[in-house]
Amino acid sequence: MKGTLINSYAPDFELPGVDDEVHHLARYLQKFQVVIVIFMSNSCPYVQSYVGRMKALQTYLQTVEATIVGINANDPLQSPSDSFEQMKIFAQDHDLNFPYIRDVTQDVAHCFGAETTPEAFVLDNQGILRYRGGLDDNPESPEAVTINYLKNAVSQLLASVAIAPETTPPIGSPIQWRR
Repeated sequence: MKGTLINSYAPDFELPGVDDEVHHLARYLQKFQVVIVIFMSNSCPYVQSYVGRMKALQTYLQTVEATIVGINANDPLQSPSDSFEQMKIFAQDHDLNFPYIRDVTQDVAHCFGAETTPEAFVLDNQGILRYRGGLDDNPESPEAVTINYLKNAVSQLLASVAIAPETTPPIGSPIQWRR
């Protein structure tokens, strides 16, 4: 597995958001007990399937001192629908309730080892990666989900118990890397 390993420090970042603010991972770590970084894109059908679930999870997370931060690392030359302007439209159209930020250089995605959208990375308040992988066990149908990996990882982390599983295979579309 490439990128950040479980129980290792995640890469800090300072990236622009669709809200025209600069988002720093360190500030999120100061404010929240758990930070979930989800690599996502506007064009991915899996992200489209998950956006409602991500918003519902964010609503729950606000009650337990945790947050989602969505990052789009897709190259807009490979995927024009993932340009920064299109990200702003996507965030507005879907009424996102979590920050949606742009990894223009793709450095953050490379450092995390992200490969697909959506792909989640759960960090504790020290910035240590505790879980990486899929959001749940059924990308196609929210009604058919039997294991909610993300919510379970957050609950286990907040309860100070070992996270199991620590990794799951993410299911989604490949990140569109610059050529």
